[in-house]
Amino acid sequence: MASSHQRSASAMDATAAPATREKTYFEQHREALIGDIAMSFEHVLANINKLNRSLEAVIAVGNEFSSVEALWSQFENVMAKDQDRSGTDSGRQQGEQQQQQQHDGER
Repeated sequence: MASSHQRSASAMDATAAPATREKTYFEQHREALIGDIAMSFEHVLANINKLNRSLEAVIAVGNEFSSVEALWSQFENVMAKDQDRSGTDSGRQQGEQQQQQQHDGER
């Protein structure tokens, strides 16, 4: 029983030893780069959130004009129908005038 206790204590010493040893040049730079990457991700996240808020504001302003757009669309449709009616009326009048002129020419 005493030997298993000694083995676990020596295993703990082996795992604790790397934590106390000095970090290599590679490990130091890796940690610095990981820190820079983490900071960059935080900046990206903050900017994405800012962009999202701006887009939401633009959409909100656009939605405020939906009733005005609907009113103008309705006006445009009414005006288009009036033009169609006047166009068919003038076409009918021209046809009647041509028929009258032909009839008068035959006399």
